[in-house]
Amino acid sequence: MATLTQYSLAEVAKHNTPQDLWMVIDDKVYDVTKFQNEHPGGEEVLIEMAGKDATNEFNDVGHSTDAKEQMKQFVVGEIVEAERKKKANQQDSDSPSSSSGSWFGALKAKLFG
Repeated sequence: MATLTQYSLAEVAKHNTPQDLWMVIDDKVYDVTKFQNEHPGGEEVLIEMAGKDATNEFNDVGHSTDAKEQMKQFVVGEIVEAERKKKANQQDSDSPSSSSGSWFGALKAKLFG
């Protein structure tokens, strides 16, 4: 697979009009300018998220497998590694305080130090 072009969130934010509409979903950058009229949820939904990270909104809707497959054709890049949410989430999940067994880890550390 070819390496994707890297964009900062600030660069994506510049593409925030119906004539130039980019958004971020799961750290991938999508140019959905030409998809607006085809979007089943209406173009307004896309325009509202223009230039922004739409990951939470996208996931909240519960898109189908077909929709997720279709969106691959609109990928133009990915967010630079330093700004990726996945990286932050992985670091959070690695810390004892955020894991579901955090109380056990903390107790173990106090008892066996």
